[in-house]
Amino acid sequence: MGGSLGYDGGLTCSMQCGDLDKAIAWYTDRLGFELVYRMDDMGWCEMKSPVERVNVGLSQVEKPEVKGGATLTFGVKDIAKARKQLESQDVRFDGDTMTIPDMVSLATFFDADGNKLMLYQDHSGQG
Repeated sequence: MGGSLGYDGGLTCSMQCGDLDKAIAWYTDRLGFELVYRMDDMGWCEMKSPVERVNVGLSQVEKPEVKGGATLTFGVKDIAKARKQLESQDVRFDGDTMTIPDMVSLATFFDADGNKLMLYQDHSGQG
């Protein structure tokens, strides 16, 4: 049924931030994103993630709402190495990395505004 929508393979996720300049720098420096475009009159920019055709739109608002909603979860080849790299850049994590044997490892962290993000490493052999 959903295939009839004509998906083109792209995905843009929208998140709020309190300071567009600070958010752009955070996503660039820590996650390796690239600025695609910026519209200062609208307080909006779009960042290209290292994942093919997955972008993050950042919307500057007075008080970002960072509770609830979807959590962007990025697959990595080595979660311990990725986590160590982010921690060396003062990225705040929520507890230890959780591992479900023969399935997945998960690590939750936060951007500069407190938006929740995750890393995952697939251990199922299917990823």
